Amino acid sequence: MRRIVGIGWKLVKGILWIILGILIILNILILLSGKLYLYNGIRHTYLKGKTGPEIYDLNIFYNDTIEPNEKANVLFRSIKVNTYEFNSRDQELMKTLDTRAFLVLKGDSLLFEKYTNGHTPETVSNSFSAAKTLVAMLIAIAVEEGNIKSLDEPVGNYLANFNKGEKKKITIRHLLMMSSGLDWEESASNPLSENAESYYGSNLFELVNRQEAVTAPGKKFIYQSGNSQLLGYVLEKATGKSVSEYTEEKLWKKIGTEGRAYWSLDKQNGDEKSFCCLYATARDFARLGLLIHRGGRWGKEQVVPEWFIKEMSKPVPMLTEEGVPNYRYGLHVWTYPEKNQTITYCRGIKGQYIISIPKEDLVIVRLGMKRKDNVSLSKSQKNNNIKKVGHPQDFFEYLRIAREIAGKNKIR
Repeated sequence: MRRIVGIGWKLVKGILWIILGILIILNILILLSGKLYLYNGIRHTYLKGKTGPEIYDLNIFYNDTIEPNEKANVLFRSIKVNTYEFNSRDQELMKTLDTRAFLVLKGDSLLFEKYTNGHTPETVSNSFSAAKTLVAMLIAIAVEEGNIKSLDEPVGNYLANFNKGEKKKITIRHLLMMSSGLDWEESASNPLSENAESYYGSNLFELVNRQEAVTAPGKKFIYQSGNSQLLGYVLEKATGKSVSEYTEEKLWKKIGTEGRAYWSLDKQNGDEKSFCCLYATARDFARLGLLIHRGGRWGKEQVVPEWFIKEMSKPVPMLTEEGVPNYRYGLHVWTYPEKNQTITYCRGIKGQYIISIPKEDLVIVRLGMKRKDNVSLSKSQKNNNIKKVGHPQDFFEYLRIAREIAGKNKIR
């Protein structure tokens, strides 16, 4: 028996030494690579039993606060709000994708509002890349005010590192189109990608400025979060205000928001993560959707220039990474041409959606933990609908569900 116990203990010690050796080697590799942000990423994911960013990451980063207007505009609620019941198919969809909030508005009326798993009307959660559209609208406001001359100005007019070499050719419009031609790696799974460093790192300015031009700008749609981060720096340089300050003054306090919003920073007193990470309530995300839906107008005030809302909502004529015509993206907003209208929407990696269906006067907000994969080229070819390529499969489910809710919950 003692011999068996002795062999067992030696085996355990051997395994522990192997694990220790692996950890030492990984630590050396991280130090040699200079990618010290990996420590922060590991601490906030794997050591907590998570595999990546989540929508409730607010308190693991420094952030700036964006104050609402003291007089919030209450969203009018239909007399039949929440009377709609999901069928078994839709219940399973919502459960599988871990939906936390689902709102449907028609005009100014809230037809449906449902929260699950502890998420409430007061809960703030991460927009992830849905925030990119807000940054684009701030750029348009800066143009309207004369702080930026035009969307076709070179980025180098504001950022010195973009005033040399091939990067001199990149304009603000190229960033908005997601066609800068920079070598940013957009990856949700690679911990060595620029995406991971931008989320967990502490020097965003150095990260985006070290990007190199690898292809001519304006030729091909290649989605890169680095473009949005650059827009944030252009905005700061042009206005003399931080992204949070400009958001609060020019937008957040003007659209009747109910609660504070928060923007994650790369470090204490650092820079906003303009490519993502605006935290707000579902209702206030709905207000952003209404702002887009109304052509940038809130009440009697034109908050975002109408010309920009119209322009950003049109797919830019160019090829995508797959080599097919672009039907999916305008100027920092997703676009889906459907029959006689173009549906626009903001989206985030975990299935954050703010959707505007103009002809039906509908706005949808969906927040959650997962989303379905994008429609692939092969699947689209099978369905003979190339316009669906690049759009998540669950996006179409939310359109269907919202239309059913609007059809059954008539406003009275």
